[in-house]
Amino acid sequence: MTAPEATATAESSGESLFEQAISRYQQGAPIEEVIADFIAITQQEPRLSAGWTCLAWLQLLDNQPQAALRSARTAVKLNPQDPQARINLSLAMLETNAKGVREHIELVQRLRLMAPELAAELDDSLADGLARRPDWQALQKVKAWLQG
Repeated sequence: MTAPEATATAESSGESLFEQAISRYQQGAPIEEVIADFIAITQQEPRLSAGWTCLAWLQLLDNQPQAALRSARTAVKLNPQDPQARINLSLAMLETNAKGVREHIELVQRLRLMAPELAAELDDSLADGLARRPDWQALQKVKAWLQG
């Protein structure tokens, strides 16, 4: 089997663990189970910033702000230009009363202006968070800052 054939076979035999975990989240699987998936993903691929970003988001949804702060810091360190990682870090910082939120919000505001399609994705993410956790005051605050 050649390399392209092997790749095609691997792709047709199923999604990556990351894609499966995202799909489970979107289908409404229990947050605790999806958190376990992303912990496994970050252990297998510790340099995958998207894995840490998703883990932080899930930890925030599950009211685990200290764990989310650690995950979000790792995500931002791996990919400083990822606005969702910055939003997650801002949320975790707000929920743990950490200082320095403004610089992250200002960076996300600049990224939103430069990439309108990114702004729409971020708005969808904020709406998803509020749908899953309607009383999330930190997210309401971040949303107001970003859209205000």
